Amino acid sequence: MQKPTFDPGLTNQYSGPLRRIINPDGSFNVQRKGTDWRDVDPYLYLVGTPWVQFFVTIFAAYTLVNVIFAAVYFSLGPGALQGRADAADHVARFFECFFFSSQTLTTVGFGALSPRSSAANLIAAVEALTGLLGFAVATGLLFGRVSRPSARIGFSKHAIIAPYQEGVSLQFRMVNRRANTLIEPAVTLMLMTVDRSGPEHRREFKILNLERDKIMLFPLTWTVVHPIDGESPLLGKTARDLEELQAELMVLVKAWDETFAQTVHQRYSYRFSEIVWGRRFTPAFDVDDSGSIEVHVNRISADAEAPLQGLLKNGG
Repeated sequence: MQKPTFDPGLTNQYSGPLRRIINPDGSFNVQRKGTDWRDVDPYLYLVGTPWVQFFVTIFAAYTLVNVIFAAVYFSLGPGALQGRADAADHVARFFECFFFSSQTLTTVGFGALSPRSSAANLIAAVEALTGLLGFAVATGLLFGRVSRPSARIGFSKHAIIAPYQEGVSLQFRMVNRRANTLIEPAVTLMLMTVDRSGPEHRREFKILNLERDKIMLFPLTWTVVHPIDGESPLLGKTARDLEELQAELMVLVKAWDETFAQTVHQRYSYRFSEIVWGRRFTPAFDVDDSGSIEVHVNRISADAEAPLQGLLKNGG
């Protein structure tokens, strides 16, 4: 019986050109097809979308609702609202209907305009209820975005192949870019390669052993180290080998956020082209005259040349 291959949920088989599995922003490079309107969750979209897009969506929805109600008031005729502009000026009357709608929707009610007919009063009552419900939903969405725990861990621009003890290692560096405290961060490093030896290309996934896969505290930088020893699938591999294998390093980080008292996660990846050979990271923190440690977040990727001659084995 053939031993099943390890699949973390990203499938072993594929066809066509291969792109990176995890995008630089941590999202998966997967596009969903064949869904319908019932599969769309507006709440998930509005809570997860970027801030600018969130406010643009809220403003667009607010404007659209006012335009719809303004069109209803306008269709009721010049006598529907009291204090209107000249009935012959349709543009001015529509804008007055629009601003009356915005005042009713927000329950501001300046009093310059007021409904006169029964139909206008009924529409105004419906709009006031719509406004109360709509702003309650918008407030809930805003609270959901603000209160949602999330990590903002910075990763070095490149992973590096650097000297390590009497051999070499694969390394990358991380830093908490926010001022909050992360407790007991843990990292999992997985290597994805492509096996092209058979008639069908297959992805292979391997968990890489780390010098340490978790630490207790994370106030400084953390250099994650994978020793390239006899158990490493990178032993003997060159930069060209990794390119032919379409290698990608997938990083999964989880930590306990002390502020929100919840576990937070973040993902990142390095493709073969983002692995630099013969470098070493330089310190990203200093000690000032008073003895305090200063972490320079902008130096997370700082490195220097570190020759590998005589350290690589098996032609690596």
